Amino acid sequence: MINVFGSCVGIEELSEIKTSIDNQWLGLGKKVEAFEALMAIKTGLSDFVCVDNCSNGLYMALKVLDLPKGSEVVLPAVTWISCANAVLLAGLKPVFADVSYETVNVTTETIQEAITRKTKAVMVVHYAGLPVITELSLPVIADCAHSVDSYINYPGGPRHIADFYDISVFSFDSMKNIACGELGGITSPKKEYTDRARVLRYCGIEKSGLQASTDKKRWWEYECKTPFIKMLPNDISASIAIAQFRKLEFLQLKRRLIWEKYSEELKNISWIMIPPEIPDCIKHSYFSYFIKVLNGRRDELARYLLNNGIYCTVRYHPLHLMECFKSKKVLPVAERLNDELLNIPLHPNMTERDTEYIIKTIKSFK
Repeated sequence: MINVFGSCVGIEELSEIKTSIDNQWLGLGKKVEAFEALMAIKTGLSDFVCVDNCSNGLYMALKVLDLPKGSEVVLPAVTWISCANAVLLAGLKPVFADVSYETVNVTTETIQEAITRKTKAVMVVHYAGLPVITELSLPVIADCAHSVDSYINYPGGPRHIADFYDISVFSFDSMKNIACGELGGITSPKKEYTDRARVLRYCGIEKSGLQASTDKKRWWEYECKTPFIKMLPNDISASIAIAQFRKLEFLQLKRRLIWEKYSEELKNISWIMIPPEIPDCIKHSYFSYFIKVLNGRRDELARYLLNNGIYCTVRYHPLHLMECFKSKKVLPVAERLNDELLNIPLHPNMTERDTEYIIKTIKSFK
């Protein structure tokens, strides 16, 4: 079976893990700090705070903003359920915005249609790795799970997409561009936000243990002003992430070549719409390749591919249609995508033969 998502791990990751085992240190330690430093450099921001995973990071981002209870947060209808769950669990109300049919991203216009006087923040998702560019006066949390390598090019040089939003949250789980099992991260141009995230991730403890031993007589005593969930990262996941980071350029090249091959081979199929051309001003992360099946036979194509050893999926089932969110909104684009969208395999462990086989199988569908 050719998986829809996947990672490319090996001796480099094992070598990094071994050093942590040799040092007998598995929890939060020097490997986490090293990966945080690498990501701070990559995003061009002063600080990067690792947490245990992206889903928890989204919840933490909302708590960092400290919004009034019951506030509305606008977010895409087409995204992973963690986004809306985080809003609900933070004591806030998710309000779903429609997306662009071409990009599957929210736009300034679709967000503004969902804003009310109760809206206190917005959450955007850079779908498949294409940056969302918005002009909003509200605080914005960016879900960067798909966009670790996404930039906007300027005459003075490229700026990472995380530089444009109040808080950005990253995923490094087993299927992401940097894949290490479970790990997430938070960054912001505002240092007070990353400082707060760093305190919150360890149950809200301000300083403890070795960290406190240099400036406290009784370093085992600690203070907790804001009780919070434990969201600590660990050195084993960070070890894998460091090795993945070092070969990210190679992994991204493989993703880009697969993306470009799909686009070239599928663009002339009358019943398929491929992703839009990437503007010159954008650097894409190529996380996931999606097509739209225009002949009303998306489900049949998905089953045909599965029966031929190609696993595909739909990212994502629109959240406003889920019973748990009790939304009565009609979002025509999201609902159309629910019947047409299909994500086909794209990951760095694929071979050229895999890519050619997938294209050939799609073309053979009758």
